[in-house]
Amino acid sequence: MKTLKFGLIGTGFMGKAHAIALKAAPGVFSLPAIPVCELLADVDEAAAARKATELGFARSTGDWRMLVQDPDVDVVDICAPNFLHKEMALAAIAAGKHVYAEKPLALSATDAAEMVAAAESVGVRTLVGFNYIRNSATQLAREIIASGEIGELVHFRGRHNEDYLADPASPLDWHTRRTTAGSGALGDLGSHILNMAEYLTGQRVEEVFGQLQTVTTRRPLADGSGGFGTVENDDHAQALLRFDSGLIGNIETSRIATGRKMGLAYTVTGTRGSLVFDQERMSELQLYTSEGPEGRRGFRTLLIGPEHPDYAAFSPAPGHGLGYNDQKIIEIRDLVEGIVSGHPLYPDFREAWRVNRMIDAIETSHAEGRWIRI
Repeated sequence: MKTLKFGLIGTGFMGKAHAIALKAAPGVFSLPAIPVCELLADVDEAAAARKATELGFARSTGDWRMLVQDPDVDVVDICAPNFLHKEMALAAIAAGKHVYAEKPLALSATDAAEMVAAAESVGVRTLVGFNYIRNSATQLAREIIASGEIGELVHFRGRHNEDYLADPASPLDWHTRRTTAGSGALGDLGSHILNMAEYLTGQRVEEVFGQLQTVTTRRPLADGSGGFGTVENDDHAQALLRFDSGLIGNIETSRIATGRKMGLAYTVTGTRGSLVFDQERMSELQLYTSEGPEGRRGFRTLLIGPEHPDYAAFSPAPGHGLGYNDQKIIEIRDLVEGIVSGHPLYPDFREAWRVNRMIDAIETSHAEGRWIRI
């Protein structure tokens, strides 16, 4: 059986999720190649060795540059903070490696464009981790929309709200600095719902009108010194959207939305029906169709089961539900199949560049107080 050897950079929340998915994917799907956990890089040799043992990697290194040059690594898997994505990806591409990176792709659309050009000039395959589109319920929603079941689309509403910085006493970290994160909630969470808007509707966002706000402008320093530092990016953001078909919509995103843990949600309204979804109830999709007597119409809950995309590979029984890491397993399946077959991968670096362009446009719109064309 053909293998694809992975080199993982970063072992935080996302790095662990990737490692779990790499191990689990061959047991869930029949793959054309087996992903192998070959080499892991972390901040130093000791941390890397410890994490390699915990996550099941054959080897480890404290230098990510060694990883991207290693001849036994086929795919470089980037789960490091945002500001490192560009340098790591460009080094991997120069070494002829395929690249699997977390979102957002880069700190700016300019950096993302450079990464796209490099990957396409060499011909390596790329995938970016917008994993929420892999959820079976969202894949089903996209099928319903594409089939015309809810008619012509007239409105999209999306949000991705969480509360990981809702406490003003939470210290500064890399998420709050422009040099390490770029935008704040808009890039970290809003990138997901912007990608979702285009994935679900099958349409391109053409113009945006944005508004951003930093609510907690100063936070304690993480060193425990008692000092404070300035928050350099947005706590929450919202934007009006115009799509190329004439469809209109809006998105909102927040990292201070008290009580929201995984608040990615959307409502898609059509001329003959509507869809409502909330990732905190990720195995349910609400469907309304304009059928039957007026007094008998209402939203129905579609409980995700083996009749729906990718669910049966995990369980033969409806209602048992999938989890966050299962989305990553599906993502690994798509990555492996795309690399082996040469078929297009979605979302690749070029598609992720679109998201960076939307983020930049929303920030520009806020600064200039006008609609900005993508």
